[in-house]
Amino acid sequence: MILGRSRLLSVLASFVFIVVLFVFFSYNSEPIGPLSAKRHGTRKSLLDDVANSTLGFGKIYTINLPSRTDRRDAMTLMAAVTGLELEFIRGRTGDEVSEKALTPPATHSAQLSGNVGSWRSHLDALSAVIENNLESALIIEDDIDWDLNITQQMIDFAATTRALTQPLHFSPSSYADPSFENPMEYEGQPPDLDFDNLPRTVTPKRSPYGDNWDVLWLGHCGTVAPNVELSDETLRSQSQALPRGRVLHYNDQTVPARHHLAVFEQEFDPRQVFPEHTRVTHHTLDLFCTFAYAVSQRGARRILYEAGIRKFDKPFDLMLREICVGVNERPRTATCLTVDPGLFHTFRGFKKSALSDIMEAQGDEMERAFSPNIRYSVRLNLPNLLSEMTPVYDQYPDKE
Repeated sequence: MILGRSRLLSVLASFVFIVVLFVFFSYNSEPIGPLSAKRHGTRKSLLDDVANSTLGFGKIYTINLPSRTDRRDAMTLMAAVTGLELEFIRGRTGDEVSEKALTPPATHSAQLSGNVGSWRSHLDALSAVIENNLESALIIEDDIDWDLNITQQMIDFAATTRALTQPLHFSPSSYADPSFENPMEYEGQPPDLDFDNLPRTVTPKRSPYGDNWDVLWLGHCGTVAPNVELSDETLRSQSQALPRGRVLHYNDQTVPARHHLAVFEQEFDPRQVFPEHTRVTHHTLDLFCTFAYAVSQRGARRILYEAGIRKFDKPFDLMLREICVGVNERPRTATCLTVDPGLFHTFRGFKKSALSDIMEAQGDEMERAFSPNIRYSVRLNLPNLLSEMTPVYDQYPDKE
């Protein structure tokens, strides 16, 4: 009887040991395929943080109206399958904001109700960055989409922002972009930097994206890079006061082919200027829409003061553009960088009436769901990702 108990205890101990080993190695193993963005293990360096669950930022804040449970559900799933961690910020409607709380010269009669709600929602997200004393945060809207390769895209983007804003490693008093420190003193247009041959820069201490930035505008409706050769007199004049360096990432296969790119009618059309599959990083000049943007602690404070205390006279995205460029009585002190095409864009579902919470959509329902400029859409690949099917769906193949 005693021998039987000993054998039974031995078998139970072995079973428990095997279960513990299984749980341990299951938790610490690397996910495979689309889930590989979420990593475990020790942190090797600041630059490795780009591959963490918040893409190297302190948090990813997602603005979501309580009534849009459909969007929250979608964002929750999309974050889960790509290894990202979101924190939701309660979106506001315009009628929730008191007339007394509006920053002059704004009034409810002068601004659309949706714009008032959007303004207050973005200010709440900025306040959260400041209150939590975060070094940085990514702020996104709840109707956006991103690429399955978002982690690698952000790693590449971090290399470009460091090249444009960090001092050179072997010459810490100078920059790869000669117009960065004193744009007005540098005449002409700096030579473009090639992503595959970027100079070595001083390693940043606070952010993997560099230590000297206020806004990283990652999702937008279209942009123009600062350039003193622009024919538009206003943009040319504004360009002279801004850093004008650009990094060109050729042969980026996550960029749709030229005939698929969606850009607004503007003077600068990347479809006509650069080779196929080129992504460009540059300082912010002319753009709008705040699908996704990152702020540093310094940037969050500057924007909250300018748009929340000093002056509210137009939609939030246009005020952010003014803060970045230093126009309309905004001080020229913010450092803002942009990537084109953007890395985040709105998801356009079949139900056109559900596209916007700011204004009513007009026209017939969509023929198909799509996300402009996002080649390997997470939203459109959800069925494949949830069932672990391969290959993934490419909504913009090079050849039709």
